[in-house]
Amino acid sequence: MEREWVVEESVAIGADSREVYAAVADPRRMREWSPEVFAVWVRGRAVVPGLRFVGFNRIGWRLWFTSCRVTAAVPGQAFAFRVSSFGMPVALWGYRVEDIGGGSTRLTEYWEDLRRGGRGAALVSVLGRLFTGVPAAHRAEVNRAGMRATLDRIRTGVAG
Repeated sequence: MEREWVVEESVAIGADSREVYAAVADPRRMREWSPEVFAVWVRGRAVVPGLRFVGFNRIGWRLWFTSCRVTAAVPGQAFAFRVSSFGMPVALWGYRVEDIGGGSTRLTEYWEDLRRGGRGAALVSVLGRLFTGVPAAHRAEVNRAGMRATLDRIRTGVAG
């Protein structure tokens, strides 16, 4: 099987696009949605491009942290952030928010693996396996399952 470098999943949510955006664009709420994130430390208040935060994550007994920087914050439309580890690029995570009419919104979560032969790619892949227990080649399938869980939690939490 060929390695997947980009994964995305979508869900329809019975809520306004601005309400959905508000739920996903606040890093402080990530622990409510993500099956891996258990805490977030945010440096700053306003969610704007450039905002930095640290995500604390867990799979089973394994714990790790990632440094994140918001790259897109467009209310009602898009939220994205780059993830790095020890200054090396790891991934791009984001959400596209789309009004689909009738008071509903399509929310798409996406992930792109940035460990593609650039600066420190091999090292950060080894560190990823060491800290998360997931080999880089299998990260896409783990993330796909996590996205489905995340989107379901958001759908349930926002639509009530």
